Amino acid sequence: MDQLKLGKRTDCPSDSEELGRHTWTFLHSTAAYYPKKPTEQQKSSILDLIGSLPVLYPCKICANDLEDQIKESPPRVQSREHLEQWFCEIHNQINRKLGKEEFNCKFVSKRWRDGWDDGSCD
Repeated sequence: MDQLKLGKRTDCPSDSEELGRHTWTFLHSTAAYYPKKPTEQQKSSILDLIGSLPVLYPCKICANDLEDQIKESPPRVQSREHLEQWFCEIHNQINRKLGKEEFNCKFVSKRWRDGWDDGSCD
């Protein structure tokens, strides 16, 4: 098995950039498939997941920053749409801080669940 890709091994631990990309993919995807009308148990579970990130996330600077963002803007878990928008807004706040491009949150459902209108995700 070839573990080299462009001179770099592909089986190394993730750096903070790669870890961040994969974490955001997981979180946005989770929000995209969160129920439109969640039960109290589902609301509690997503709050537990979000609340665990500042405690368990391997990048401590990232975890502390996320914890601050959560305190400043508590998760909105009353519906799929609210959760999708909350994650998008939090992600954009962090991207601004890192000098990265922001995502237009009106397209969050297309990006993470439905796919683009041009059929390019089919």
